Amino acid sequence: MRHRNLLTNRARALRKSMTAPEVMLWSRLRRRSADRPTFRRQHIFGSIILDFYCPSARLAVEVDGATHWDEERRAADEARDRWLEGQGVTVVRISASAIYRDVAAVADGVLLRAEELQLAPSTARSAAGGPPPAAARGR
Repeated sequence: MRHRNLLTNRARALRKSMTAPEVMLWSRLRRRSADRPTFRRQHIFGSIILDFYCPSARLAVEVDGATHWDEERRAADEARDRWLEGQGVTVVRISASAIYRDVAAVADGVLLRAEELQLAPSTARSAAGGPPPAAARGR
């Protein structure tokens, strides 16, 4: 229970301190309507906090800035992505620079991917699996 409270508090703090590219993308993804996939920001999944998550498509969107460029961080991101994919979640990683270049195109691409996944059969999705690897926990 304590771990869940810590995660919830961390997610709330991350929502208040989103990076500029995250804010830019969120301003496009947050618009809700009956014909669009719904996204959540700083969503807790297991013991991981995802930048953005579309539950109906089981799509995680991660915005990668300069902190994701070193070898150690890349390895942790890959382990985290493998674990999420084992849980039936598709992961899309987007560089912060791509968002700065053309946020509209990036948002359109994310929405299109979510719509494709919503239409796809769910046979490839798995509910099995354990906790994420230690290197993949957190953000």
